[in-house]
Amino acid sequence: METSKPVIKYTKLFIDNEFVDSVSGKQFQAINPATEEVIANVSEGDKADVDKAVEAAKRAFARNSKWRSMDASDRGKLMFNLANLIERDIQYLASIETLNNGKTFVSSVEDIKATINVLRYYAGWCDKIHGSTIPVGNGYVSMTRKEPVGVVGQIIPWNYPIMMISWKWGPALAAGCTIVLKPAEQTPLSALYLAALTKEAGFPSGVINVVNGYGPTAGAAIAEHQDVRKVAFTGSTEVGRIIMQAAGKSNLKRVSLELGGKSPLVVCADADVKEAANIAYHALFDNHGQSCCAGSRTFVHSSIYDEFVNEAKRLVANRKVGDPFDKNTDQGPQIDADMFNKVLGLIESGKKEGATLIVGGDRVGNAGYFIQPTVFSNVADNMRIAQEEIFGPVQSIFKFTDIEEAIRRANKTSYGLAAGIITKDINKALSFANAVEAGSVWINGYDLISAHTPFGGYKMSGIGRELGEEGLNEYLEIKTITIYTAST
Repeated sequence: METSKPVIKYTKLFIDNEFVDSVSGKQFQAINPATEEVIANVSEGDKADVDKAVEAAKRAFARNSKWRSMDASDRGKLMFNLANLIERDIQYLASIETLNNGKTFVSSVEDIKATINVLRYYAGWCDKIHGSTIPVGNGYVSMTRKEPVGVVGQIIPWNYPIMMISWKWGPALAAGCTIVLKPAEQTPLSALYLAALTKEAGFPSGVINVVNGYGPTAGAAIAEHQDVRKVAFTGSTEVGRIIMQAAGKSNLKRVSLELGGKSPLVVCADADVKEAANIAYHALFDNHGQSCCAGSRTFVHSSIYDEFVNEAKRLVANRKVGDPFDKNTDQGPQIDADMFNKVLGLIESGKKEGATLIVGGDRVGNAGYFIQPTVFSNVADNMRIAQEEIFGPVQSIFKFTDIEEAIRRANKTSYGLAAGIITKDINKALSFANAVEAGSVWINGYDLISAHTPFGGYKMSGIGRELGEEGLNEYLEIKTITIYTAST
């Protein structure tokens, strides 16, 4: 199989179980970030198409529809069917993901395996969603019932295109909702292929709809739509604000937001330096630094600082940048020209503001959005590279002297998505975990995410949680039913 050049089968919108052209007939280009060449022209949806998709989702959610009448266990079977089809086509899907996103083929395969796990996890929840009875006094019986929110709008980012679909579809489908999804304009191709698989898996018409398009048009139409009961968004904090405002101005729809981060990773004096440097390396450089929870502020104790910086330099110097389909490549391109220029601009700011450039700091080659993996030492908290989410392969290493200082500086940010600490002292680790303002805290590891554990942020890193039972609850309403049985 020629994985570097998969045949692109689907480029239209997916509405009511059919691929259709956009109402306007407009198209936009899907670009290969490794070559800057056009992969395909994709239908561009806007408000008119979102309206059609919402109508289809409303019909699918109608009281006596096939989807609403379906036994919960049968919903789970459909989700298992979808997971099995994804597993069947994993090589092809990974090829699409790498071609359209630029992440290494090996990483794409791992992302899709995680996607399958999430769908199977939530498939198991379908027939286990139930309420409870509540003792409220003589003469009354009170009970709760959990019901699906209804039509939900979902807007996902470009950094983990397939995996983010599972984080959104999994709990929504398990709850019994119907969906209008907008993939990122940079990476629509894998979402469209998954849409085709939902039809093959047996999902009824209108349950899952995919509208390609841009944020200010298609995304805004979803956030503002009066018949969308909930919107779930993963992306930048800036856009999260806009979506929350739109939801408030329309029908006060539910909102869950998984937004930006500037996550600290604290390396204590008792840490094994090589092991800690390797954890920090993956915490930042995995997925080319394009991760909302990347460990982008590496705090290292002063007693091991120089040794750690040398080890970080060694790891990065051996990092291979190039063709993401090459099995020996560690890092492919950034996603597009805007992110490429943003990252290079922040690297330049680090140089100008006095951070010490240890390795990297420039582009790679003349074609494609490739950036050298970059390490700065002697980074100060007030520098732009310390304050702003870079979303690229740039590691900033800070020096600290005691754990209380590390906690204070770790919390000195408007973000609060994730944090990590590396130490042999369990008391120190738990003190840090209890004090740091972050939705996920990892001890002696990083990015330890599973389908079973809730993920989300404090402060401006978001609202609500994804994954686990908490992620499911974001798509459920709780109804209280009380029956008067006798006079007291």
